Amino acid sequence: MDMIANLQTDITPDGPDYDIVRRVIELITEDYRDQPSLEAIAARLNQSPTQLQKTFTRWAGLSPKGFLQAVTLDHAKRLLRKEDMPLLETSIEVGLSGPSRLHDLFVTHEAMSPGEWKARGGGLTIRYGFHICPFGVALIMVTDRGLAGLAFSDSGDERACLEDMTCRWPNACYIEDLQATVPYAARIFEPGKWSSDQPLRVVLIGTDFQVRVWESLLKIPFGKAVTYSDIANDIGRPTAQRAVGAAVGANPISFVVPCHRALGKNGALTGYHWGLTRKRAMLGWESAHA
Repeated sequence: MDMIANLQTDITPDGPDYDIVRRVIELITEDYRDQPSLEAIAARLNQSPTQLQKTFTRWAGLSPKGFLQAVTLDHAKRLLRKEDMPLLETSIEVGLSGPSRLHDLFVTHEAMSPGEWKARGGGLTIRYGFHICPFGVALIMVTDRGLAGLAFSDSGDERACLEDMTCRWPNACYIEDLQATVPYAARIFEPGKWSSDQPLRVVLIGTDFQVRVWESLLKIPFGKAVTYSDIANDIGRPTAQRAVGAAVGANPISFVVPCHRALGKNGALTGYHWGLTRKRAMLGWESAHA
């Protein structure tokens, strides 16, 4: 295996913003029934209410109170249990935004051939870099054909994140190259740079079944969610819900291929490879930017 797995670049965040936001989300998840006030949340985190409000609003585009409304679990479940109830309507109900602000991430994709997949990355050069993003630290992996991997970690867990991703294609050559990944980081997390005129190109590296599932995920519009059974029906395998769930969990291009928009049958958020808190954060971020 020809792999460079050393972190040669200091990617330590300039500030603790994401850690604060993560802790706020965790507190909201635990205490949503109590509808905690800004002052109560700030006291738990040893922050001033004013500073916490500024930090969270800068990150999410809405206040902690608005985010509390958007991600309250029971409220989301109640709406999502209704057939094909989009998250956009959830955001409208809690007063976040209207459809006139709806943006979408236009993505064009291709899949590697079965032979390339069986080679487990053999002959493939994957360039990677770590970047600070709205959801912590993002690991971006690209080939000469486009974005091949997007993963997430908390600060300090980058090495484990890199090992998780490189073991998917163990025979590839890995090179840390921020110059190659910076343009992707600049587009992925900035809605103003999402454009159908210049679509983001991704390359799907997986089995035929996995690729079909990931292509189905790409059909889910920004601000909506579907169930695993919806995806199974879409790919013509209505009885393969469990296999679909496994393929969703194996998605190597998180966020861009929006596996976070896949929910359990009753609208439950279920699991997420990079942490359920991060999944809630993504859904709330999308509600704020819809």
